[in-house]
Amino acid sequence: MKKNVRKAIIAGNWKMNKTRPEAKALLEELKPLVADVKGVEIVACVPFTNLETALAATEGTNIKIGAENCHFEKSGAFTGEISADMLAEMGVEYVVLGHSERRQYFNETDETVNKRTKAALAAGLKPIVCVGELLWERECNITEEVIARQIKLDFFAISAEDVKKCVIAYEPVWAIGTGKTATAEQAEEVCAFIRAQLAKLYSEDVAEAVTIQYGGSMNAGNAEELVSKTNVDGGLIGGASLKAPDFTTIIKAAENG
Repeated sequence: MKKNVRKAIIAGNWKMNKTRPEAKALLEELKPLVADVKGVEIVACVPFTNLETALAATEGTNIKIGAENCHFEKSGAFTGEISADMLAEMGVEYVVLGHSERRQYFNETDETVNKRTKAALAAGLKPIVCVGELLWERECNITEEVIARQIKLDFFAISAEDVKKCVIAYEPVWAIGTGKTATAEQAEEVCAFIRAQLAKLYSEDVAEAVTIQYGGSMNAGNAEELVSKTNVDGGLIGGASLKAPDFTTIIKAAENG
């Protein structure tokens, strides 16, 4: 991590978990544990139904709230969808886009991720854009080709200044919810490759400014080693973010990294 150059961010992705009372209880448990954390942005990305509860529970604290998706249109006949403007009006700061589960189960593509990212930026949100390869793609030794394509398409026609407002989460699909984790060396290799792609597409200054997280079964046991790497600027945390002590351990690892 290079916290003197770019922001370290630990974001929890709750996925489809927690009722409103459960969300409030988890955040109330977390708040005193992380109240004194310095140098790390703490984000809880929660289901749409929990956003108001989460915003109220974290008001005046160092915990930011994010959503798990948004639509690319401002309004219209899109039953069941939520626009970026709706999120921004509530006070949401971050939004996860292009998560592999959205791509796998809801047919999201790099084109729609690009459109959602543009919409989120236009609304003043900070997008956490997810990229990552399948196990088959890694076994075929085309990880870099897959990642390069995603970066080019997901950030197509997005300005250098707007890219600096984005977070990129490298999430190898084979490590999400499987208990498998990329080694610290594998995570560093791909995060460094992502930074090199940003330098090629934009500039070295832009590449150095963008926070690149690792996601994919980061937990209390392996976080310290992962965030010790130069190009791993934090994590997008799944299951471990649902347990306040585990999430705190990861945050503390980033604080000390």
